[in-house]
This record gives sequence, structure tokens and C-alpha cells, in this order.
Amino acid sequence: MTTIPTPEVRPQNPNFSSGPCAKRPGWSLDEFSTETLGRSHRSKVGKARLAEAIDLTRDILQVPADYRIGIVPASDTGAVEMALWSLLGARGVDMVAWESFGSGWVTDVVKQLKLPDARKIEAGYGELPDLSSIDFDRDVVFTWNGTTSGVRVPNADFIPADRAGLTICDATSAAFAQKLDFAKLDVVTFSWQKVLGGEGGHGVLILSPRAVERLETYSPAWPLPKIFRMTKGGKLIEGIFKGETINTPSMLCVEDYIDALNWAKTVGGLDGLVARADANAGVIFDFVKKTPWIANLAADDATRSNTSVCLTIVDPDVMAGSEDAQAAFAKAMVGKLDKQGVAYDIGAYRDAPAGLRIWCGATVETADLQALMPWLDWAFQSEKAALKAAA
Repeated sequence: MTTIPTPEVRPQNPNFSSGPCAKRPGWSLDEFSTETLGRSHRSKVGKARLAEAIDLTRDILQVPADYRIGIVPASDTGAVEMALWSLLGARGVDMVAWESFGSGWVTDVVKQLKLPDARKIEAGYGELPDLSSIDFDRDVVFTWNGTTSGVRVPNADFIPADRAGLTICDATSAAFAQKLDFAKLDVVTFSWQKVLGGEGGHGVLILSPRAVERLETYSPAWPLPKIFRMTKGGKLIEGIFKGETINTPSMLCVEDYIDALNWAKTVGGLDGLVARADANAGVIFDFVKKTPWIANLAADDATRSNTSVCLTIVDPDVMAGSEDAQAAFAKAMVGKLDKQGVAYDIGAYRDAPAGLRIWCGATVETADLQALMPWLDWAFQSEKAALKAAA
């Protein structure tokens, strides 16, 4: 069997996982403030740091002043579930999905909340559904960026300003890397473990005045767990959105998030973060253009993600095999790269088509992606040679 020589340059940081994602460049525990560690999150200093995290989030994400921002339990999943269980049921809902996490929200609404007037608008991996078919007189739930498909909405133009229903947007792999049009969004959720490379376990929930009005005027027919409750006596619990969290947060994770937010300011805030992600994704897109064996899973260039870039192997010899054989080929490539220590955790999501998924968010250095591209070709050529030898 032919031995393919390895490239000379290696990525300095081989962490290309889609969550938790790479720490910011220069990250060190030595940079953290330690005054809150070992202290109550309800102490004066604890609440001040939580409030600072909220204020920095508003500043960098450019969240309107009349929108509430809260730090909530259980990552982005917890934030989305809080919104679904607390807000839905007042009117019909359109569930819009084109990848596994969006499909998960469909399952929750249809099979757990059992809403009788839930309409599914779905598309397969690599495609967006027909956004013009959405009825915005109803509530609408969708992901801005499909983390497991690499397909995003290009903008919010499909959402009318005079909508009657609420728009609930899972933006976990979009926030801090793509411009979110908050005027068109009533609920936005994300986890700081994505674009800012924070630690897992905490979510962020952003509510528009319209969402707050719904919370204060509508009570769902089902009981709400304590960690989902955002109102008391028909009024919003404002403390949640000032740093008085529903349950105990990790202050170490909060300090890590504040560190990442302060770093974001040094690279130009939101514009700088978006530019970094665009440059990173551009490295892969340029590689795909000149490399015949690989393609972007996103069928339309306008919908390609600049964070969770999903790729498929389109070499005819590989595609001639069964789906299991194609998955095994991609898995073998991923294993070779992992063994070489040049790329960790870049296999496609377990429910997605076989291939690669490479994180390109702002904490990744462009030079590391440039160094990785020849290694992708090395892994493919090496596995292709093995495939031919075994034939």
C-alpha cells in the first residue's frame, strides 16, 4: 500500500470541536478574577459579576435596551425548553427544522407538550425548508444556524415586522458569529460554550417586550418545573434578568464567560467576531472549491454556516460503497487526524450524514485552519489508498 507523506505544518491548536469549542487565543486560568470563587452567587460580589456578564452580553451582541437577558440552567437546551414550556400554547405554532436539534424541539412540542395545533415545516440535512410557508400569525420556533447540518438562515428578511405570533430562535451556534436581527426575534437562546469557547452547563435566554407580555398574560395548561418559572403573581421575576439566577451557577464558568467577553472586545466586538468566523470558514470553502473529493453539505452557498462547517465526501469510489462503508471511511479519516494530534472531534454529528464537521468560530485561529487543510487531504488520500489496497 502506498504511504502518503504527512504535511510539514501542524495546527498549533487542534481543537475544532463544535461544542464545547476552542478556548480563546491566549486563554489561561491565571487571567481570571478569583474574588467570586468560594463565594455565594447571591453575595454582593457574586450578583455583581453575574450582572456584569449580562451587561457585557448586551453590549457585544448589540441587544436592544428593552430586551431582558438572563443566565439560566442547562445550557442552550435549558434556555430553549424554558421558552417552549412557558410561552407556547397560547396560539398555534409552526415548528421549523432542518437538522437534529431543531427536530428535537419538534419532538418536545408534539410529543411532550402535545400541542394539538403544532405544524411541522421541515427539510433534510443540507437544505432549508420553504420559509415562505411559515405563518407568522402563529408562534414560530426555529434554529438560526443548524449546528449539525451547517445550514443557516441567511438573514431575518423572511420574518415580518408586524407578526402576531412570537418568534423563538435557538441561536446557540450563531450568537457572536452571525448578526442576529433582534427586531425580528422575540426569544433568543444560546450557550456560551459555542462561539466564545466557554464552559458548558449554562444557557442565556433573551426576551423581547412581546415575549415578556406573553409571560405576564398567559399561563400554560401544564405545570412548570421550578427551573422554568419566570413569573410570580402574573409578573416577570425581574431578578432573573439582573443576575439573580434561578439555581446556583458555577462562578468559575461565569468568570470564564466574562473573560471571553472581554477578549471579544479586544478583537473588535461583534464585527470582529463575525469577521474572524467568516475568515475561518473561508479557508475551508476555498479548500472545497479546489478539492474534488469533498463538498459542503449546505446545498446553497447563501445558507452555509460560518461556524459549524459540515462537509461530505463525494469521491465516486467512496460513494459507491454502502452508507455504512461511507460512514466507516469518514470515521477512519477522523481517527487518523486524531491520532496525529492535528484535529480533534471533527466527525459529523451522529444523526447527520457521514462526513466531517469543523468548527470555525471566532476563538479558532485562521492559521490553524490553514494548516489543517493539507492534513484533510492527507487523511483522505491515505484512507483511499487503503480502500484500493483492500479491494
